Amino acid sequence: MPEKSTDRRIVRTKRLIRDALTELMEEKGFEGITVRDLTVKADINRGTFYLHYHDKFDLLEQSEVEILNEIEKMTQKINPSDFMNFNSENEPFPFIINLFEFFHENSSFIKVILGPKGDASFQGKLRDIIKKAFFQNVMSRINKENLLVPVDYLFAYVSSAHLGVIQHWLESGMEKSPHEMAIILSRITLLGPRHVTGLKIN
Repeated sequence: MPEKSTDRRIVRTKRLIRDALTELMEEKGFEGITVRDLTVKADINRGTFYLHYHDKFDLLEQSEVEILNEIEKMTQKINPSDFMNFNSENEPFPFIINLFEFFHENSSFIKVILGPKGDASFQGKLRDIIKKAFFQNVMSRINKENLLVPVDYLFAYVSSAHLGVIQHWLESGMEKSPHEMAIILSRITLLGPRHVTGLKIN
């Protein structure tokens, strides 16, 4: 029991520090933040901060890694067969619902980190995870000779398009629910941009 209480306390403290980082990055950007700013905002002493992090750069890196690791864990649970056989316009991929729910739960940090005052390298890391998931669950199951475009351009399109939808949702105040967003992204992915605009082939 004492160990569990300690673990919960550590999780709570680290969450307070990450929340402080998020608020301060939104206020003045990462470069303008000091450890003192973080400890005052989180209402902790410097010793507590250094117990968990070497400096603010270590805090940012660990915070990003935690987010990316959780997303990667979700992608590993995708069943490739289910993904390839999915053909419903009105039901989203279960994985995408989980993804948007996770983004919703961590929206403050992810919105800031993907924004102009965030870390530009984080976008690249997130794209890499999307590319990896797409390759493992789609590209590994198809005949590459049937591709109509070069695979690297397809990867670039899919990863950037998905990230763009996520960013727009975060920046627009998340007016739509994770389930609604999952349907939107599933339809675009499954049917393609031309189909979802309602354009008909003559």
